[in-house]
Amino acid sequence: MKTIGLIGGVSWESSIEYYRMVNELVLTELGGVHNAKSVMVTVDFGEISAMMKSNNWDAVQEAMVNAGLQLKAANADFIAICSNTMHKMTDAIEAATQLPLLHIADATAEAILKDNFQKVGLLGTASTMEESFYKSRLVEKYGFEVFIPEKDDRKFVDDVIFEELVIGNLKDESRTGYQRIIKEMQMQGAQAVILGCTEIGHLIKPQDSPIPTYDTAILHAKAIAEFALNQKK
Repeated sequence: MKTIGLIGGVSWESSIEYYRMVNELVLTELGGVHNAKSVMVTVDFGEISAMMKSNNWDAVQEAMVNAGLQLKAANADFIAICSNTMHKMTDAIEAATQLPLLHIADATAEAILKDNFQKVGLLGTASTMEESFYKSRLVEKYGFEVFIPEKDDRKFVDDVIFEELVIGNLKDESRTGYQRIIKEMQMQGAQAVILGCTEIGHLIKPQDSPIPTYDTAILHAKAIAEFALNQKK
């Protein structure tokens, strides 16, 4: 079994779910009293979110790279970031650590392709929805057509994440707002929706959406467990 290196704390609400899911998956596969071999470095999301709000992405990258180097020093065999947005720093982390990084968008895209969908809506932080580091991977590597909400709705989705979901505050009115946005993307042609923030799955369950949902945290955790058990090269 490979030793998993997890970068957590972005936010801890999703990181704790990663730890639970990965260990449950390993236990299911191996039985007995087995669990995953892992190391987690947890950053302070208060510091990270302040850097993001001030658009200081160089500082965010430095924090993520340092976390990756700590994982390497702890003898992790590969790295997984318990966040979608922090995959903006994928190349820098891989270059600094020389360790494989299991990308969350790949795990998600592979699941969507198995279900034969090509047109997908994307919900996440403003960075994930608006910048190219995530969407381009979906488009260029997997051939997806990606829909994102309108500008005001992107702000709403982002605000709910940073003001509510990262502290475990689940509001019915926010769920209703997300449902409206998903419906509008469906009307534009989306066949499914990517819950492209690891906390969104706490708010939006499959039954809450008119189209299939792909919870990135769940799919990523599955890919991490499979890779650790040498079932996925």
